[in-house]
Amino acid sequence: MSPEVLRAVTFAVTLPVLLVAHTVADHWVQTSHQSAAKGGRSWAGRWACVRHVASYTLVTAVAVASVWWLFSLPISPAGFVAGQVLSAVTHYWADRRFTLARLAKAAGKGEFYRFGAPREGRDDNPGIGTGAYALDQSFHWLMLTGAGLLTAVVA
Repeated sequence: MSPEVLRAVTFAVTLPVLLVAHTVADHWVQTSHQSAAKGGRSWAGRWACVRHVASYTLVTAVAVASVWWLFSLPISPAGFVAGQVLSAVTHYWADRRFTLARLAKAAGKGEFYRFGAPREGRDDNPGIGTGAYALDQSFHWLMLTGAGLLTAVVA
């Protein structure tokens, strides 16, 4: 197989593994405390986000390393590290929440970001079906696509 085809196959295997690992790490591995505190504008919030991203990155690294080994994928150590670093850094950035809210506002998506959030002074029932959650997950998937590409192409 040509190097281009091998990179395409590596990307095609790596991306869904990253997406599944992302969902498991965000919803099963992340603690309730980390989820509630990681957006706080204090050292406690930053530390909660760091702990979440550390466990998140462990899950994605194990997942990618597993398919790398199982399928003898042509992933270089530099590609593996580059993909994991992009995933971790961008995950931390988005999960600080105010950063993603600023991006949403700048992109004209501020109203959608606030969609479904409890309203000030109201006894609304919060849930995960909010615009903020949808934009958060969409941003993570975009960055994971970049992480999968880096994993596949960095020599």
